Amino acid sequence: MKQTSLNIIAIGMFVLTMSSLLGPIFNVSPLIPAIATFSVLVLATIDTLGWQGQGSMIIVDLVEGTSSERRDRIIRHEAGHFLVAYLLEIPISGYALSAWEAFRQGQSAQGGVRFDDQKLAAQLQRGVISNQLVDRYCTVWMAGIAAEDLIYGNAEGGAEDRANITAVLTQLKRPGESKLKQSWASLQARSLIENNQSAYEALVKVMTERASVSDCYQAIQEYISVDQN
Repeated sequence: MKQTSLNIIAIGMFVLTMSSLLGPIFNVSPLIPAIATFSVLVLATIDTLGWQGQGSMIIVDLVEGTSSERRDRIIRHEAGHFLVAYLLEIPISGYALSAWEAFRQGQSAQGGVRFDDQKLAAQLQRGVISNQLVDRYCTVWMAGIAAEDLIYGNAEGGAEDRANITAVLTQLKRPGESKLKQSWASLQARSLIENNQSAYEALVKVMTERASVSDCYQAIQEYISVDQN
């Protein structure tokens, strides 16, 4: 079960407990909090089993969406993924900056940059994959964390990105390399972002405006020569 859904269930149980204790004091019928909590539990279960937790993610996004710092972090995190994928020639099929945007686009994920990873999946299925391709994808996955760390001095997101690296290396029977690969890839990604800072900032601007993938490519191309001179 998704962690967000588990958190919602835990909150529901807490509310039920507190209502049972405080209800008699404020003359509140015990049926009201019980029905409300039961409804929350049912919705959380349906969300987890039917929507893969996307409903709870949308709720969290709506609640936390008022924070300008959080929105900025998300955009800069995803711009890091986008820029490094472009530089490493990994095709990008789209992006969403929230669970709600992902839902509107017909995606089941909570948001983020979507890559065309057919080549990676095909090689993994055959059991024959080049170290170069693994390194490229690991660098792209760690680019969001690297971007946050570069701008803010720390990273709040990226758990799923780290999990992707662990999953791939586990499938390749190299799980012990995960931590080392994450550190290496983070340094590689940070270097690419630092060496293309103007392009990164231009990308952040157009992604904030929800530009198309092709317009994002164009924004990078306009500034990438400036960074390299």
